[in-house]
Amino acid sequence: MLKENERIDDLQRNGYRIIQNPDRFCFGMDAVLLAGFAVAKEGSTVLDMGTGTGILPILMEARTKAAHLTGLEIQEESADMARRSVALNGLEDKITIVTGDIKEAGSLFDAASFDVITCNPPYMIGQHGLVNPEDAKAIARHEILCTLEDVIGQAARLLRPGGNFFMVHRPFRLTDIIALLRQYRLEPKRMQFVYPFVDKEPNMVLVEANRGGKPRMKVEKPLIIYKEPGVYMPEIYELYGY
Repeated sequence: MLKENERIDDLQRNGYRIIQNPDRFCFGMDAVLLAGFAVAKEGSTVLDMGTGTGILPILMEARTKAAHLTGLEIQEESADMARRSVALNGLEDKITIVTGDIKEAGSLFDAASFDVITCNPPYMIGQHGLVNPEDAKAIARHEILCTLEDVIGQAARLLRPGGNFFMVHRPFRLTDIIALLRQYRLEPKRMQFVYPFVDKEPNMVLVEANRGGKPRMKVEKPLIIYKEPGVYMPEIYELYGY
């Protein structure tokens, strides 16, 4: 089951575990926050674009009553780890991992075929400061293989009317996010800023948009990560299942 440099981590949810390789990329706080922010009604179909090692579909399966979840991942090594994690948890009937490019998602899946789409996309613009653009961690963090517009444009194509798109990103891209969502007729409906400490600036933003929704956005109360260095706030322990 495990390959060189891989490990199995306990997700603290339903006894689920995930296979990761620290030399490539391990999921972070942003994935956990997105899984907690996203909503999937009973019987819904979910697509996670750029799923990496499948953390979002696995956490969403544990937290929701979605009928089926699909993870789309361009890097075959990550997709392979995701498939093995799905098998490890006995979730082959609930989660499908597809190897493919977000930019071509519209040709991989039928238009308007998902109720919910989630994405934890690369945050950094272009290749600024990159040493090795081929590196798996660089691909996960920088807009090398897809841009924010690619993500939002494909989400708009694949969402059913009334479907919801959930994304975690960085506050410095918020103007781009809202402008692009509106451009592709995904109406921003809910937003939450994430702060590392109560006296610091936010370093993440969670956004929900609805395909064809009416203009009205709710800004939820701030989510604070740390009570003090090394000690999470109670809401964060709850998200992690502790």
